Amino acid sequence: MTMGEQSRRKTRPIQVGEICIGGDAPVSVQTMTNTDTCDVDATVVQIRSAAAAGAHLVRVAVPSIDAAAALRDIIPAVSVPIVADIHFDYRLAIAAVTAGAHKLRINPGNIGNDQRLGAVAEAAKDAGIPIRVGVNAGSLERELLERYGSPTAEALCESALRSVERMHRLGCDDLVVSIKASDVPTTVAATRRFAAQSDLPLHLGITEAGIGRSAIVHSAVGLGILLAEGIGDTIRVSVTGDIVQEVLTGRDILLSLGLISGPRLVSCPTCARCKVNLEALAEQVQELISGLEQPLLVAVMGCEVNGPGEAREADVGLAAGDGRVALFRRGEVIKTVKMECAFDALSELIAETVASDFTA
Repeated sequence: MTMGEQSRRKTRPIQVGEICIGGDAPVSVQTMTNTDTCDVDATVVQIRSAAAAGAHLVRVAVPSIDAAAALRDIIPAVSVPIVADIHFDYRLAIAAVTAGAHKLRINPGNIGNDQRLGAVAEAAKDAGIPIRVGVNAGSLERELLERYGSPTAEALCESALRSVERMHRLGCDDLVVSIKASDVPTTVAATRRFAAQSDLPLHLGITEAGIGRSAIVHSAVGLGILLAEGIGDTIRVSVTGDIVQEVLTGRDILLSLGLISGPRLVSCPTCARCKVNLEALAEQVQELISGLEQPLLVAVMGCEVNGPGEAREADVGLAAGDGRVALFRRGEVIKTVKMECAFDALSELIAETVASDFTA
């Protein structure tokens, strides 16, 4: 049974532009720009790149009134909903709403008193947009830190529940909640506790996850644990650097759990039997199928003897021998070709399979 067939936590549906978060909607992938928001052209280019990679919505920092004003030009130029990220100054949140933001991300604890937070809640409600309430280990309330001694899972969950109750009291019910720490166990435990006490949709992420491989592993493990338990309605992978990498990693996490469908490459780790540069060939094939939408499983194996057997479930694939490769479809060898013809031959087989199996 795939994760997609298992039961997900029942949550309230929240609409963000044309994207639904929660309810029966698929888990969505988001990211955050790292351009200067006031540089409209650069920000638009980055948002479009993220959308092309598969992002469903994109968050943009709004640290100034000029950045809020820039949203007026950014939002009409892109195809995905824009989330305005606000800290400290409630007036920036109101300005972002006026500029057309599809959703706000705030930390109620640093926005100020109920009068200021209430003004934000009223503006969002009048505009018909939701608010993401974000709770981070690095910005926990002083009273909770003193009581718990550190940003524990219990403290983070309590902070989130308090923030939600406060927003409800101020008349804001369209909420998405995120609870993040930089370590996986705390994030997982805190999110589990909250999920057991609320039906609000959850935004998942490991904050400040780092760079490169470490960031990807931390996010994949943390988000994977929760998603496999049916918890989580939208995700953001945090990687210092290229936001497209965040989007692609997020989609791979969902794909690995069966929460979305799409093309996937399987390839063997190679051994002494492998006589070709399988890594280079696999990279070519990965690039080829990345443009497909169909749930095609493609195998690139390094051994002609047991490759088709190990990759029996693949729709199509190849197994490399010494100077030749065997092309197979669902475990049955179709033909063999010279090694230099392998990529072109597999490309043709993929095109034929897509045309025959996935086209009505």
